[in-house]
Amino acid sequence: MAENKQHIIHGLRDGIPIAMGYFAVAFSLGIIAAKAGLTPPEGFLTSFFTRASAGEYGTYTLVAIQAAYVEVIAMGLVANLRYMLMSAALSQKIAPGTSWLHRILMACCVTDEVFGISVAHPGYTPPAYTYSASLISTLFWASGCAVGIVAGSLLPQTMVTALSMSLYGMFLAIIIPPAHKDHNVLYALIASFVLSGLCAMAPVVGEWSSGMRTVVLTIVISAVAAWLKPIKTDDDGAA
Repeated sequence: MAENKQHIIHGLRDGIPIAMGYFAVAFSLGIIAAKAGLTPPEGFLTSFFTRASAGEYGTYTLVAIQAAYVEVIAMGLVANLRYMLMSAALSQKIAPGTSWLHRILMACCVTDEVFGISVAHPGYTPPAYTYSASLISTLFWASGCAVGIVAGSLLPQTMVTALSMSLYGMFLAIIIPPAHKDHNVLYALIASFVLSGLCAMAPVVGEWSSGMRTVVLTIVISAVAAWLKPIKTDDDGAA
């Protein structure tokens, strides 16, 4: 019991800086959610169980245009596929003998940042550490979205529009560094911009909803990029 308490304290300590950053990003998502017609409780619940900026942004965008449920589900799966890989990697940090329930719950706690501190934890990662770090960061994430929705319905439209642009700034901050470091990423980004515009004007594809076009283009461009420029691993080099 004393050991678990110590793990919880360490998880909360490491999760607080993540939580502060989450609140700011989720506030911007709340502005988008308000424009899509979500209420603060709805925004809190969706953020609490999603905790993914790209996935939530795509979901709120699809909700705003009243897309079909299948498009929303497909967007969530495509945007969050990386968490399957993170969960598989985190499984190597779980002590042998840990129950399957703890393993499932730890996988559900995975976000980019919680995954980072969990795999960096010395030795095996205790479930209590991941749970506490995820809990504090998730509460701030969900609260930030709810506060953003409230602000989006109270602030003047010009300010709401300005605040909603901050999310695009976050996405630019995410894609510019890797694109500058790896030209293959830059080529994939350019292809996504060009093909997105062309598909919107194409005779048949242009009649699809924007959500469906985004899902199809994401899968196609990612598959082509992985086929043409696969990432070399140490095992590949040794072979």
